[in-house]
Amino acid sequence: MNTRRLCRKLARPIQKRYNDTDMKNYFRAIRQSFRNRLWLIVGCFSCAFLVGAFWGGNIAVVVYPITEICLKDSTFTAWFDQKIEENAQKIEEAEQTLQQLKSTQSANSAQITMEEHQLSLLQWRAAWYQWARPYIEQYTPKNSFQTVVFLMVIALIGTILKVFFLITHTILAAAISEQTAMEIREEFYRKALDYEANYFSSEGVATMMSRFTTDVGVLIGGIGIIYGKIIREPIKLIVCLAIAAYVSWQLLLLTLVFVPIAAYAIRWLARSIKRVVRQSLEQIAKLYARLAETFQSVKIVKAFTREPYEHAKFHDVNITCYKRAMKIAKYSACVNPVIEVIGIFMICVAIIVGAYLVLGNRTDIWGIPMLSEPLGLGGLILFFAMLVGASDPARRLADIFAQFQSAAAAADRVYTMIDRHVPVRDPDNPVPMPKHQESIRFENVSFEYEPERHVLQNVSLDIKFGECIAILGASGCGKSTLLSLVPRFADANTGQVLIDGVPTTSVLLRDLRQQIGLVTQDPVLFDTTVLENIRYGREEATREEIVVAAKQAFAHDFIEKELSEGYETVVGPGGGKLSGGQRQRIALARAILRNPAIFLLDEATSQIDIQSERMIHEALTTFKQGRTTIIITHRLSAVSLADRIVLMDDGKIIAIGTHEELSRTSPEYARLL
Repeated sequence: MNTRRLCRKLARPIQKRYNDTDMKNYFRAIRQSFRNRLWLIVGCFSCAFLVGAFWGGNIAVVVYPITEICLKDSTFTAWFDQKIEENAQKIEEAEQTLQQLKSTQSANSAQITMEEHQLSLLQWRAAWYQWARPYIEQYTPKNSFQTVVFLMVIALIGTILKVFFLITHTILAAAISEQTAMEIREEFYRKALDYEANYFSSEGVATMMSRFTTDVGVLIGGIGIIYGKIIREPIKLIVCLAIAAYVSWQLLLLTLVFVPIAAYAIRWLARSIKRVVRQSLEQIAKLYARLAETFQSVKIVKAFTREPYEHAKFHDVNITCYKRAMKIAKYSACVNPVIEVIGIFMICVAIIVGAYLVLGNRTDIWGIPMLSEPLGLGGLILFFAMLVGASDPARRLADIFAQFQSAAAAADRVYTMIDRHVPVRDPDNPVPMPKHQESIRFENVSFEYEPERHVLQNVSLDIKFGECIAILGASGCGKSTLLSLVPRFADANTGQVLIDGVPTTSVLLRDLRQQIGLVTQDPVLFDTTVLENIRYGREEATREEIVVAAKQAFAHDFIEKELSEGYETVVGPGGGKLSGGQRQRIALARAILRNPAIFLLDEATSQIDIQSERMIHEALTTFKQGRTTIIITHRLSAVSLADRIVLMDDGKIIAIGTHEELSRTSPEYARLL
């Protein structure tokens, strides 16, 4: 079995157990952290176990020997001889008791078996004492002061080892959580790229950014806790409780009888914290949206002197974030006090009961057996020390409680996005798509973004290969939506789009879009060089091919003469270092480099100067030859490029023809001009 299969097998019980709970997404992230990290996880658990063992062992090594040996001015050898003598006396008493039981006709066989077992245990202990005594005598100090020094050296060495394993454990836990973070971000990013293009305009980039940064960060913090304190602190707790149980498991059970009360209180706080954290994360997303909208529109804000208004809106969102954060703080503040009060109550009960047993030299309380033999002062102090030792990991677990719930809430928000159904996707059985050379046909296409809000209504249009079509109409009539159906940025609710007789929904998205070149109203450039921005159209293109494309787009001259580093000039975020006309010509060069069979221009010349528009029209006049071109425009100058004009209104095609034909026959076209 390979590592991946083994990790999944180990994780499956966790997933199954929590699949139907409100923590399922969080444990889904934990399961994801198991992928191919078996040795990291084994190392993490091993180091956590050793940290816990040294934690409890260091306390036991210091407390019990000092109480039982050093404070009585004794040595290990003398104490060991005393134990041998006490054990021999117990063996003698057990043998006598067993003989009496066997000689009694009314003796119960279960009692005889129990006494035989007790005698066997004492004899085994005696044999171990005899084996260990020479080593105790040879290697332990010969007076009480040296014994104290010896114990302190052991405690120091134990602490150094504990710290070493603690550091190793922390590094391994960080490696697991950071690798998982990398995978979740990759998965989130890959899924986001599959989203339909309209999603980002309808939901907003700020919401996506909030989930990608804040929510993923909180979730990964929770995974780090799982492999960090959630593993380490319970082991420390268990080691201390195990040593306390060795002293007296009955007394320990009496001490822990109040734990269910704490568990109920913590469960109530858990649900409250998770609910408030989810609301807080939603509010942070709104804060991102407020910031993004303000900064993107800062010129308008300043031009209309609306700074106070925008600040007031931001203040409203910010104050809500503050209130949510304070709710989380209030609930989190309750966790430690609840655990502390119950913990102190448990220790007080243990002290009262323990003192009653030791001071009265008793083994029971009101007839209820608590000890198999009277408990000495050293054993009682060790029991108390283990309870105190258990309180520290319990406190640490309480400290991370709110973060644990925050991670669960963040997991819900992250995996909601990862699991989101993407309506535009590849077909299960795609058909090949040869290079376009016949027609593009819209057959009874209807589309709506929301129910009962029609954007396109039964649109039918046939475009021959090599034809240039201009689509005109008032804003909101459905022009851009119709264009977006060709590269499948969205799919029609009814009807279909066919390229050379093949429905676009039947081919792979990559095969379809590789034949399409797109230039939009707002040219999108990346914060890299001019060369790389043009090469984005075809990644394998050579520099010579890029220069040819730039010349065809009338961009070469300004790149070489006006930009400081020519094609190696970095254009800045969004191409902010260039003018609108320069950005548009670089975007056109990028589309030309792709050499597409289908060329789409969505208001590509609506926001540039006349000189740049003239150059782009001149470039398009040549480039449109031998390919199907669809132009959306408001400008009459662009209409001159078209073989036919399609006039739209209210989601419908109301007229088709040449400029001269529509000028004579269509009042709507004349009015639009």
